[in-house]
Amino acid sequence: MSVTITLESPRQDGVVRLLELSDAYAQSLYPPESNHLVDLSTLEKPTVSFFVARNGDEVVGCCALVEAGDGTAEIKRMFVDPEARGLKVASKLMNALEGLAGEKQLTAVQLETGIYQPEAIGLYRKYGYIEIEPFGSYLPDPLSLFMEKRIA
Repeated sequence: MSVTITLESPRQDGVVRLLELSDAYAQSLYPPESNHLVDLSTLEKPTVSFFVARNGDEVVGCCALVEAGDGTAEIKRMFVDPEARGLKVASKLMNALEGLAGEKQLTAVQLETGIYQPEAIGLYRKYGYIEIEPFGSYLPDPLSLFMEKRIA
């Protein structure tokens, strides 16, 4: 089977399961004040494009592109089911997300990730994201890393 990426509603069982796994993972690594997770209702807003990765019928990954309204957007809720690691799900999600950012003519894509997630940091660096100062409503946090990629 091959992994497919589509824009879908986040309010479905397979996605909710992934979001719960993501929450538990983040809570195992960081204190509450350093977890910047967005909830399901936020992911349903019109300014959010929500990507779902499937291997056959099974939901194996997800991420959201949240538009800020100023020509930039933020990556939120990037998560791949641990059982699906090795299928290049995160890379396929990044390609879809960056493709949409280009179509929408966004100037930059930003993100916040935690310092205890070397796989995520490595993925973003591979895609050309560089470290920046906190953006939007984020405050400096020694457990957070803020990154950005300018979109041509």
